[in-house]
Amino acid sequence: MTIELAEPRSPEQHHTHRDVTGGWLRPAVFGAMDGLVSNFALIAGVVGAAGTGGKAAVLAGFAGLAAGAFSMAAGEYTSVKSQTELMRAEIAVERRELARNPEGERAELAALYESRGLDPDLARRVADGLSADPEQALRVHVREELGVDPDDLPSPYLAAASSFLAFSVGALVPLAPFLFGASGLTMAVVLSVLGLFGFGSAVAAMTARPWWVGGLRQLALGVGAATVTFGLGHLLGVTLT
Repeated sequence: MTIELAEPRSPEQHHTHRDVTGGWLRPAVFGAMDGLVSNFALIAGVVGAAGTGGKAAVLAGFAGLAAGAFSMAAGEYTSVKSQTELMRAEIAVERRELARNPEGERAELAALYESRGLDPDLARRVADGLSADPEQALRVHVREELGVDPDDLPSPYLAAASSFLAFSVGALVPLAPFLFGASGLTMAVVLSVLGLFGFGSAVAAMTARPWWVGGLRQLALGVGAATVTFGLGHLLGVTLT
């Protein structure tokens, strides 16, 4: 009689999670919203000052798109690069401490698990098991003490590219009517309102919030900014003439 041993199975996964640490969502959302709102407000201000759109609106729109997209990309790259360099520096500190004082770091890890409710003996054995592999020990300490995953640090290149592309797409929305000969703000307002509500709804849906709440919130912010800029442009145009 032979006894067949069951093959070990990997743990079942009953659900999946979306990528929340890739470093692309925040700059993409921020870039699209900023591009639409800022260029809509800029074009509205120019039209308010000049009384009509035409070439002035096209030039202002393209200038706002180019300046904003490159500025956003440069800012995101610098910001994320600095953050990543700081994280790597702190990871290096943890690596040196593990090499210099492994017993102290192991006791620190055991105390951490004990504070989270594990029995002292079990906490010590878990810490001993995790500390057997130096690289695994480093990952555990970095996650527990710094709150970051050393194998999944945000990419400054991805953040810059996401911000640049998203800002450009957003900025094109209010500019598009003037590229086809529009002289007034009507079509730009319609497209911008739809874009603001659509972007806000999409972001709300991605973050599991009511889509209409996100849409209305972004619509209110964008229209408010454009209204103020249009009013200032109109007052400035009247004053200069």
